[in-house]
Amino acid sequence: MSGALGIIAGGGELPRAIAASARSTGRAVFVLALAGMTDDWVRDYPHETVALGELGRAMKAFRAHDCRDVTLAGKVQRPKFSEIKLDAKAVFAAPRVIAAALRGDDALLRSVVDMFEREGMRVVGAAEAAPDLIARAGIFGRVQPNAENNSDIALAFKVARAMGEFDVGQAAIVCANLTLAVEAAEGTDAMIARVVNLPEHLRGTKGKLRGVLVKAPKPIQDGKTDLPVIGVHTVRNAHAAALAGIAVEAGGALIVDRDAVVSEADRLGMFLIGVPR
Repeated sequence: MSGALGIIAGGGELPRAIAASARSTGRAVFVLALAGMTDDWVRDYPHETVALGELGRAMKAFRAHDCRDVTLAGKVQRPKFSEIKLDAKAVFAAPRVIAAALRGDDALLRSVVDMFEREGMRVVGAAEAAPDLIARAGIFGRVQPNAENNSDIALAFKVARAMGEFDVGQAAIVCANLTLAVEAAEGTDAMIARVVNLPEHLRGTKGKLRGVLVKAPKPIQDGKTDLPVIGVHTVRNAHAAALAGIAVEAGGALIVDRDAVVSEADRLGMFLIGVPR
């Protein structure tokens, strides 16, 4: 595999994990940090910080560091287009990007991918950039889901995928065959927080964990851009909502810092499972 891996890095732990995974294989890494979004870990890598709208500068930086493959990772807040200062290349691309944004997040991401591929770069998904992060099928850790959990898992996957058809979100929470929450623009953490405020007879309690968080890719989405992710904080948030466990689509979701995630799930008495599509 020739050339460096270029990472367009938003917030959160995923871009750091991809960078570490790629470096561990001996591959050179260059990080394009988005101003105000990327955390301090970028200091450990060759990097440059750009603002949204500096498309020409981004392209120039990737070429200067011989980035043949580029991946997009991390949390990026949807911008107010009227507040973005565009460079010359971004001005030319803006009509396509804005039109795509009006069709939804998935269309917007596909438009961004198209811009980089028009410049001769190959946009790759996290599954290719860091294959060790992909969730495998089966039980992780010591805790097994029970019959009620398995029923909740099946329903939650149906709900998450149905909502994903409309580009809504990638996650759902079900308890005792009752859908408690679905993810929308607020993100997974905020969705889980809503469950904490539900009456206890609808959900689990500290003394009896019940219900499941499921994360699965949208059926319409491009795997190059936005696979669902869980990490240690996801496990802790799910436990705070008294959920019994977490299920993700095997081969279609990412686990950041897997050993730590499994250890934390075991410590909290929660199951973690990868379910084949």
